Amino acid sequence: MKVEQLYTGCLAEAAYYIESNGEAVVIDPLRDTEPYIERAKADNATIKYVLETHFHADFVSGHLDLAKKTSAAIVYGPTAQPNFKAHVAKDGEVLKVGNVTIQVLHTPGHTMESSSFLLRDENGKDYAVFTGDTLFLGDVGRPDLAIKQGELTREDLAGYLFDSLRNKIMPLADEVVVYPGHGAGSACGKKMSKETQGTLGDQKKLNYALRADMTRAEFVKEVTTGLVDPPQYFPKNAVMNKMGYASIDEVRRQGLQALSVRAFKAAWEGAEALVLDTRHQDVFVKGFIPGSIFIGVEGDFAPWVGALIPDLKQPILFVCEAGRENEVVDRLARVGYDNPIGYLEGGFEAWKNTGEDVDTLPQLTAGEFAGLFKKGKVDLLDVRKASEFNAQHIVGALNFPLDFINKNRTQLDRSKKYYMYCAGGYRSVIAASILKSRGFTDLVDIAGGFKELKETDLQRTAFVEQMTEL
Repeated sequence: MKVEQLYTGCLAEAAYYIESNGEAVVIDPLRDTEPYIERAKADNATIKYVLETHFHADFVSGHLDLAKKTSAAIVYGPTAQPNFKAHVAKDGEVLKVGNVTIQVLHTPGHTMESSSFLLRDENGKDYAVFTGDTLFLGDVGRPDLAIKQGELTREDLAGYLFDSLRNKIMPLADEVVVYPGHGAGSACGKKMSKETQGTLGDQKKLNYALRADMTRAEFVKEVTTGLVDPPQYFPKNAVMNKMGYASIDEVRRQGLQALSVRAFKAAWEGAEALVLDTRHQDVFVKGFIPGSIFIGVEGDFAPWVGALIPDLKQPILFVCEAGRENEVVDRLARVGYDNPIGYLEGGFEAWKNTGEDVDTLPQLTAGEFAGLFKKGKVDLLDVRKASEFNAQHIVGALNFPLDFINKNRTQLDRSKKYYMYCAGGYRSVIAASILKSRGFTDLVDIAGGFKELKETDLQRTAFVEQMTEL
């Protein structure tokens, strides 16, 4: 028996590959299916099942493409109603894979169709449980993503989650390995551990939601406290996962078109496209196409695209470093942006060399800003999450979270000059690029963000530990 976790840091997402005696299973695959197919080929194995723990909201799963390319059966737990051919398993149903078995455990709460998969080894012993978004290390799945107006509240879902954990997961043996769907950084939970696998026994000791003496009312209160609105793309990705979507091969064919500067400009105007610059922020600030938006591919690219670009069907033109074109298109597709229409051949240098207009973003070091800040009134924006801001910030800063910039941008005055910082410099450049594209002309980024500002003598609020990372 082979069990492999395939972890993707950008999405803080874990997919799993299980193989036994020539048969394999993939759990919660990403949309780019090559890694799973290559593993099965190396093992001389046939992928028999694609198991989906639920209709994911934070990424578009690769279940449809993978099933089509391998003839594997897609499997959901009870109550799922996919708009395509799939096996909806009964609670407790057992699937045979080579010399091992996988039992379906219906664990509603994060969503109503949420299920976990219990792997038993060749001797029939419980070995591991793949919990999806039901149980994370240090946390549980948030219960507010599948609420239905007039039918289900987040408190209702939290109640279901309480029952699922206590009736299906916690009775398992302490040595059973917990393989969750996500780790730290995912918006599917409030505050997950940085570890991506552990034992159930440790979780019973360390996870606040698994306290043995916890009442149902206490559980509901604790898991619903500290939630904020989910990223706007979450419900849209859930619909795609349930209803179906285009093959990633088609998305690649369209998106990987190299366009000359002239063709790039024509497509920008003709398709009313958005121009996305994916280079590193340190390069972007020194020169970029006026009106373009920065979201660097080296950071948490896909989640920020999903949070900040409202329309999944938006035509997207992109600028990137040579050789990273495939990566950009794949990572856009992972969160449902299936309409990239090409990239700038020769990158930003080609644009600049043709004599086209170029914009820049002024920057100050933390030390330079500290000296300026002490001299008089300065409008300072902290674009980190509210939870980060509340933990500690520069006294006098206004919290303007990047997550909600599309909703809150009317709070700012275009006639003012704003200085901006985040934790390390990535998010503040994103925020500045968005504001500049919308008519803000006097923006200054503080290089190194709060990490560097803490090293100055600027006054900071007292530190308070974050109870949530949302």
